[in-house]
Amino acid sequence: MKKLRFLLLACFLSTALTIMSEPDPNFHIYICIGQSNMEGNPRPAEQDLQNVSPRFLTMNAVDCESGKMGEWRTAVPPLARCHTGLTPADYFGRTMVNELPEEVRVGVVMVAVAGCSIDLFDKDKCEEYIPKQADWMKNIANEYGGNPYNRLIELCKKAQQDGVIKGILLHQGETNTNDPQWPANVKKVYDDILADLGLEPGSIPLLAGEVVPADQKGVCAAHNEVMQKLPEVLPQALVVPAAGCECGRDHLHFNLKGSRELGRRYAARMLSYMGL
Repeated sequence: MKKLRFLLLACFLSTALTIMSEPDPNFHIYICIGQSNMEGNPRPAEQDLQNVSPRFLTMNAVDCESGKMGEWRTAVPPLARCHTGLTPADYFGRTMVNELPEEVRVGVVMVAVAGCSIDLFDKDKCEEYIPKQADWMKNIANEYGGNPYNRLIELCKKAQQDGVIKGILLHQGETNTNDPQWPANVKKVYDDILADLGLEPGSIPLLAGEVVPADQKGVCAAHNEVMQKLPEVLPQALVVPAAGCECGRDHLHFNLKGSRELGRRYAARMLSYMGL
């Protein structure tokens, strides 16, 4: 009789642990990749550091004062690394939790490297690409263990234990301005990420934000024409317009106001995709 009770208790505990370890379907996770505008160029203002909902979380991609790599925390900027700036992902997440039911949390997993080509996120080109770059870019890559793509996959697999990946946010292209192969290269990155995370092909959207536009005299604005072709090779791609989003003096990076607005537009695009 005691043996039977022990077996029943063991079965109960095993079932309970399995239930407890299941990812939360109400924890929506978004992968964020790109170069300096995704990384965050403008320094957050006081208003950006306040009133961040505990339902909006970020997973540290590197060790910082805010927490260890792989740990979730409330998404108070900076999100990319220890001393980066405000990113569109900040106001993407804030807008999403404001619009979604209270039981839903939103998390972002971000790996972004200023100045990088899309090749840096190509698993088959990354190791060859990085050694050819300037020391400052190599230093950023080293913060991600020398291989940003591998760090991204490592973090996302950890995040999948807690929630469900709902989409990819991309802001990259300045370094690939006018490159006609950019859409196909983005598709490869998208396909590789899904395959390495065990996700069904084409099962989540990729939201690609435009670079600083022509109405802001963006120095790379021509790339937005290339970006419009992305859905032709990747039907899951949703292009996020940047017209009217303000930029800094370099006409390359969005300023605080522009970053906030672009983040809200990412959210609007995703909410529309969700039928909300």
